[in-house]
Amino acid sequence: MSTPGIIESVAALRQATRQWRAAGESIALVPTMGALHAGHISLTQIVRAKARRVIVSIFVNPTQFAPTEDFSKYPRTFEADREKLAAAGVDAIYAPQPAEIYPPGFATTISLAGPASAGLEDRFRPTHFAGVATVVAKLHIQAMPDIAIYGEKDFQQLAVIRQMTRDLDLPIEVLGGPTIREADGLALSSRNVYLDAAQRKIAPILNVTMRDAAQRIRGGSDVAAIMTNARATITAAGFSLDYLELRGAITLGAPDVASGKPLRMLVAAKIGMTRLIDNIAV
Repeated sequence: MSTPGIIESVAALRQATRQWRAAGESIALVPTMGALHAGHISLTQIVRAKARRVIVSIFVNPTQFAPTEDFSKYPRTFEADREKLAAAGVDAIYAPQPAEIYPPGFATTISLAGPASAGLEDRFRPTHFAGVATVVAKLHIQAMPDIAIYGEKDFQQLAVIRQMTRDLDLPIEVLGGPTIREADGLALSSRNVYLDAAQRKIAPILNVTMRDAAQRIRGGSDVAAIMTNARATITAAGFSLDYLELRGAITLGAPDVASGKPLRMLVAAKIGMTRLIDNIAV
């Protein structure tokens, strides 16, 4: 097991990628905010099969947190993350400081529409995707990988990144990695550590309820009634529900159930102080 090199500056990152490209080697980028779990590691394994070199970025991006959110409390576990990435065989960890990404005088953001204004996460976190898109655009341009991969758990984020990458003509293939789950169906998340024992027992109800609703929709039952009942089930379990919605999987617009086009069910709900998100194909 070799220890991946740690890169802290754009200049050093570009030097490394320049050397790899000169040797004819393909490059994959796995952007993360650290606090790595098996879901993140699964992304490195997917791209390891597709690219010769794998870079994992670790950067807790301040611009995607609203003033009321948990930026200061977001778990930072760099040494443990580095050990996991060494075991996964990645080639480099890009770990810039905030001033490297947002130097003094930084004044540019990306204006978004399309999937970023679908009335899902954007309803509750109106500044979130502008921060995500800005940092992702910078990471894509800084590393200019052949492939970048993002987890499907943040499905609206993945749709936003795919749209942005297409719209800006970035020559990068954006992949989605399947959501990794606990045995009881709870999607892995760095925020799961905030759940107490009682909340942890309740948390899988999100996935169970969505899977039941999806099965009923596929069976041809009334979609509106199914979604209303599913929302009631989640609320009755003790969640504060932000949304449970059925959408078109590509645009995240209103679903056309009769067309046979792919659909996605997405949920966000709080239990206690912890906000969980999840989604499944329908």
